[in-house]
Amino acid sequence: MSSAGGRPRSVVAGGRVVDTAAQVLWQVLMGAYEQLGFDVIDDEAFRALVLARIVEPVSKADSLRVLAELGVPGPSLRTVFRSLQRCVERDYRGMLAKAALARSAATAAGRASLVLYDCTTLYFETEEEDAFRKVGMSKERRVDPQIQVGLLVDPAGFPLEVHAFEGNTAETKTLVPVLESFQRRHGVLDMVVVADAGMLSADNLNALEDAGFGFIVGSRISKAPYDLADHFQRQGNYFTDGQILESTRVMGRGKNARTRRVVYQWSFKRQKRDDKSINKMIERAEKVVDGSRPMKKDRFVKVDGATKGVNWDLVERARQVAGLKGYVTNLPIDTMGGAGVISAYHDLWQVEASFRMAKSDLRARPIFHRLRDSIEAHVTVVFAALAISRYLQEATGVSIKKLVRTLRTVRSATIEINGQRLTLDPELPEAAEDLLQSLRAPGH
Repeated sequence: MSSAGGRPRSVVAGGRVVDTAAQVLWQVLMGAYEQLGFDVIDDEAFRALVLARIVEPVSKADSLRVLAELGVPGPSLRTVFRSLQRCVERDYRGMLAKAALARSAATAAGRASLVLYDCTTLYFETEEEDAFRKVGMSKERRVDPQIQVGLLVDPAGFPLEVHAFEGNTAETKTLVPVLESFQRRHGVLDMVVVADAGMLSADNLNALEDAGFGFIVGSRISKAPYDLADHFQRQGNYFTDGQILESTRVMGRGKNARTRRVVYQWSFKRQKRDDKSINKMIERAEKVVDGSRPMKKDRFVKVDGATKGVNWDLVERARQVAGLKGYVTNLPIDTMGGAGVISAYHDLWQVEASFRMAKSDLRARPIFHRLRDSIEAHVTVVFAALAISRYLQEATGVSIKKLVRTLRTVRSATIEINGQRLTLDPELPEAAEDLLQSLRAPGH
């Protein structure tokens, strides 16, 4: 209803909106932080940085703008930098890791002893290297200085441990230090770690076994003709879809040689995919031979002096193992059968999903920090934000990006009338109510 002057009566009476806030979103994020036990860290500035990163991953300084737009109190910029310093000095990452493992163990449904590992690189937009930021092997073929980051997650993809290494550290050199740190921190003795074939080296596996770990790692398929020689002699390339075969292989040399169990599975779908890839590589090799394509890293090209040709023997060996996938483990068959080994390995996609979330939704890269302590603190903030994001996604069934987008626009309003202030709760859209209902379910 309007007054005679055409203005709303609330304006005539002196009523006005003095503030709005995304309190619903903030309460959800705060609740997840506490539910995971991260409030063991008594540092409001650190908590604000973690939660602001989930809402909008920006620089530490710009996080203050995000907090202001949400309508929640934020620390000063000086307090933010002091918090980053405390993060390293007081080992916030260790406190988060202990809380994360406790949460994982409580919801693991009998699989608390299984962990998954992978590593990735985070780059810096600078041309200058230092003792930590080094140019190294980049999965994205970048030439910027970078660091290696190793991530340990549970079978559901919930992060348990994160470590940063110099940028020129080989992937195979990251696995054992991360697991040994995990072992020291938590006092665990009977964990089984799952990792991809990039971590496969005899020294790595011996070190894991000597430290008391079980392991399941991807096997290089080039070894299949030797491991499965009996099968190929008796049945040639014939396999049934889903067939599982077992073998053993001696890995390492001299006194470091140990016999390992190898599990293989053949898949019709994988065989079709492998054959398609082989055909494309043959086509590229033939173009190199006839001179219509420059030679690069072409698998099936054979060079004999000035003569190039297709290496048909190598093609035949590739056809022979098409459809096979191999796994190496030190677990005896009565502890975990072949199907269990394969199933555990397939959970590795959860690590990849967590890395994708950290790099895209949480924008862990590029990193603009310069000093190592600041970089380590940044990795810790991303680790905490990743854990909360994974928790909320599992609880609600929607992506963290959609959750934030849905709840960020639901805002309470503070109005002032005749000198008195009153905060009004927002009307919840159906989508927002559904999200909140899922978080009220038992276990959340």
